[in-house]
Parts: sequence; C-alpha cells; structure tokens
Amino acid sequence: LLQNVRIDPSSISFSMWKDIPVPFYMSVYFFEVLNPNEVLQGAKPVLNQRGPYVYREIRYKTNITFHDNDTVSFLEYRRLYFQPDLSNGSEEEYIVVPNILMMGAAVMMQNLPTFVKLLVSGALAGLKQEAFMNRTVGEILWGYDDPLIDTINRIVPGLIPFEGKFGLFVEFNNSNSGLFTVNTGMKNISRVHMVDSWNGLTQLNYWRSDECNMINGTAGEMWPPFMSPTSLEFYSPDACRSMSLVYQQSGKFKGVPTYRFVAPKTLFANGTDYPPNEGFCPCLQSGVQNVSSCRLNAPMFISHPHFYNADPALVDAVEGLHPSEEDHALFLDVHPMTGIPMNCSIKLQLNLYIKQVTGIIQTGSIKPVVLPLLWFAESGSIEGSVLKQFYTNLVLIPSLLDYLQYIFFGLSVLLVISAAVFM
Repeated sequence: LLQNVRIDPSSISFSMWKDIPVPFYMSVYFFEVLNPNEVLQGAKPVLNQRGPYVYREIRYKTNITFHDNDTVSFLEYRRLYFQPDLSNGSEEEYIVVPNILMMGAAVMMQNLPTFVKLLVSGALAGLKQEAFMNRTVGEILWGYDDPLIDTINRIVPGLIPFEGKFGLFVEFNNSNSGLFTVNTGMKNISRVHMVDSWNGLTQLNYWRSDECNMINGTAGEMWPPFMSPTSLEFYSPDACRSMSLVYQQSGKFKGVPTYRFVAPKTLFANGTDYPPNEGFCPCLQSGVQNVSSCRLNAPMFISHPHFYNADPALVDAVEGLHPSEEDHALFLDVHPMTGIPMNCSIKLQLNLYIKQVTGIIQTGSIKPVVLPLLWFAESGSIEGSVLKQFYTNLVLIPSLLDYLQYIFFGLSVLLVISAAVFM
C-alpha cells in the first residue's frame, strides 16, 4: 500500500495522479437579473437561476520534475468542453447580468476625485455602457471585446491591469493553476502530496495575516494515507487561499469505505464571527469572503451557492435564492487508507458588490448589495475499470493480506501450543 500511494512512476496511483482518469464535470448556474431597471431605482434585485451549462473537464500534468529533496514539481492544465446533452441551455443564450467590468470599476473609483468620475461617466455614455448587460453565456464565461478596458486605462492608468477580452473564466480554460511543488512521500509517506511551494512561494501575499497567507495541505487531488476522521486541508488557487474541511461521517462509495469531509460554517465567516478570518478582511457579513486582493482589486466575493451557511441578511437582500445543504454544500468522500478521493463535488459562488457611486450616473440609485453572478460545481467520481483496479489493488488485496497475517499468527500460536503439548 505504501509503495503504491507515493508519487513514484512505478506506483499504481502514479498514472492516476499524472493524468486524472476520473470524468470531471463543471456545471455552471447563472443568476439572471429580472428587474434591472427597478434595481437602478433602488429596488431589491430579483434573480432567476439559469442552467446548468455543463462542461467536461480534462486535467493533465506537464513539466513533471523530480527533485533531490523528496519533492516533485508540475503544472496541471484544464481543458473544458461544452456538453449540450447534459446542459439546460446553450452557450448562445442571452442572460441579463450586471455589467461586471463597469460596475466593478465604478466601485473601485468611488474614492477618486469627482472630476475623474465625471470623465469616466462621460466616457461610459459615449460608449453606451449601462449598469446591466444582455450577453450570451459564452461571452460572459469565455470573454468578449470591450472598448471600456482601454478607455478606463487612459483615464485612470493601471486601474484595469489587463488587455484583450474580458470574461469571468477567460483564463480558466486551457490554462494551468500555477507551478505546484509537492512531497513525493518517498522518504516520509505522511507528507505525500503535501504542498511544499506554489509558484515558488511557501506562503501567499494576498492577505493581512500570516495565518491566512499560509499554504496548507495538498493540491486538492490526493492526501496522505491512513487518514484520521478529523480535518482535511488543501490549497485552492481559484479561491486564493488554503481551505480546511471537517469530518462529517463515514460511509461507502460502491463498496469502498470513505470519510466524508464538508466545509465548516466558519469557512467564509467574517473576522467578527471567527477571529482567525480577520486577515481576509475588509469583510462584510459572514458567509462571503472578499477576494479583491487577488482579483485585480475588483469588488469580488466568493461564497457557497445561494449564500448557504451565510448571514440571512445576504439572502434577504435579493429575491430568488433558496439555500439548501442538499443542493449547495460541498463535500469530499475520501478512502481513508489511501487518501484518494472517490467522489466529490466542490461548489463555489462568484459575487459582485455593487452600489451607487456618486459622480457616475450609470450606477443610478443602486443600493449596496452583494449580487450573485453565478455558481459552479466541479464534480467527479471514480468509476468503471479505474474503480475496479483501485478496489482490487488498494482495497481488496491489502484487506486480504491483513486477514492473512492474523491467520498466520493464529497458525503459529497453534503450532507452538501443539509443540508444547507433545514435548
């Protein structure tokens, strides 16, 4: 077992680690704004969930380099392919959502001099930019050309430090999640898969405390064997932080024993409700985490879908949300003996903080609100021949060997007793 769970080209789990054979899917759900004109006048946003828009996710590693200090570096790439047969809608469908670029830039400029904001407001009018936009699913996710990027950068240089298309997932497809260096477990199996560094960093620089900047746990694919039913940690580049899940219950997935780990209520709590999270602030209500420091200073927040496990005030500020554990809680089912996930569904929601900004007429009389944009679930489970091989080599055979040692021990005791009797 120990030989086959370490990161070693000769181990059974190596091919599974290198080119993940599990069929992963990403399901995206949008929140359509049904009353954009009323929101501009100060009304509560009314939302309608659209989707899912489902993508097959292929993950594979490149640049795998082993080092002398029991570590290995790699880049993991993701490719996403739209699955019309699994989706409730097409990428060509139009959805009314906030003008993310414009509304985000407006909040970012709220403390600038009035004359600068008036210049921007005039430029927005010239470009016919409005607070809400009607664009296709494909454009919102994968990008669209927007002259607003160059215009704002001419007026406020460096405010939007990128060029080209703008899209929420424009850098998500055909891209890697950074250079991970993890322990191989060759010398110390209890450290296998634990992150040594990410992009050369042993800690982050996004947050305001050393604790929040720590890179803890694994890269989120596998964990050290012989797990205890306590907690599970991993570093998520998408969330710009390490996450710690807690043990919920034991169970079985297709005959394989598992521990289920879920998110604690404190995961996205603010610093008032959970002091260790103060380093992630400035905070709003519990249940949404400010990620502006790692998202180009844009007023972006992450949360559980539908503000599950969040302050009820966030749900009450909009209409159309229905948080539930069954639909919106994330989980990981891990085989405790090997540390290999059998079944998982990781869910996150992207939110934009919008408000009226004095001097920018396009923001109308919008009341301050954390507005859900979309949520997505990355799900996968071990199936078919992969499950059969896993069960045989890493569950059945070790169990048989475990039983055999007791049988041999029992036989040896009988032999000793028999010898003593006949002497």
